[in-house]
Amino acid sequence: MRFARGARSALRTVFLALAAAAAIGAGPARAAQCGNDPDGFENWLAAFKQEAARAGVPGGVIEAALGDVSYDENVISHDRGQRAFHQSFEQFSHRMVNAYRVKKGRALLQRNAAMFRVIEQRYGVPGAVLVAIWGLETDFGAGTGKFPTFSALATLAYDCRRSDQFRVELLDALKVVQRGDLEPSQMRGAWAGEIGQTQFMPSAYLKYAVGLGGGAADLIGNAGDALASTANFLRGHGWQRGQGWDEGAPNFAVLLEWNKARVYSKTIALFADKLAGLGEDQADQPDEQQ
Repeated sequence: MRFARGARSALRTVFLALAAAAAIGAGPARAAQCGNDPDGFENWLAAFKQEAARAGVPGGVIEAALGDVSYDENVISHDRGQRAFHQSFEQFSHRMVNAYRVKKGRALLQRNAAMFRVIEQRYGVPGAVLVAIWGLETDFGAGTGKFPTFSALATLAYDCRRSDQFRVELLDALKVVQRGDLEPSQMRGAWAGEIGQTQFMPSAYLKYAVGLGGGAADLIGNAGDALASTANFLRGHGWQRGQGWDEGAPNFAVLLEWNKARVYSKTIALFADKLAGLGEDQADQPDEQQ
């Protein structure tokens, strides 16, 4: 069927208008998914704020936590450049479990022996394991990280590589604030959103954070709370009281729940062995820091 030129022009105008409307309508949906550069971040963030509100997070919490977040290229650079876990166990453990850390870890175990007895009685996890994690994660609380947690999590939640995983963590970080545990300004840590002296992701913080003395947990400023919470995490993932933690032992699988990189979990086990006097003594090695 042939149409007059005017009719064809009119139909073309209607078609273009409908196509434009469809594109506009689809825009927010696409923005709500993910992106691989900063261009769509603001649209994505607006959509996420709506998602958080639907999940029951109050508007005041959303704006306090997300009002000034920005896409962080440095976070993406760290995410793409994790070379440490590509090292062999020998390379990684030799660098991380050095004489300085072993010496300091043993001193901390002795100085806080009463605290570690309480934690082990309560959760079944020996102090050597907790100190090993503490030392590897933040050098015993000395380096908890300076990345703004909400910008880091929002960047990774928007990024397409692990968007679904970090959307959950970002929502849980909002719930940490909503629960009253922390203010957004206090939440600074590692590039992937971990916070506190043993580096808890927000989902783990919500589930396992405990105050050693029975009050509100402070995993950033209170080492006892951080260590008790770490023990609570390990118990929650199946830690067996009195059993071993080296590869092949019952509790090694629990260390893999702490960090799924086998080289890292084996390094925790090695460090704990040395702190407990079960491994080769490194006291004669030169004191070197990471």
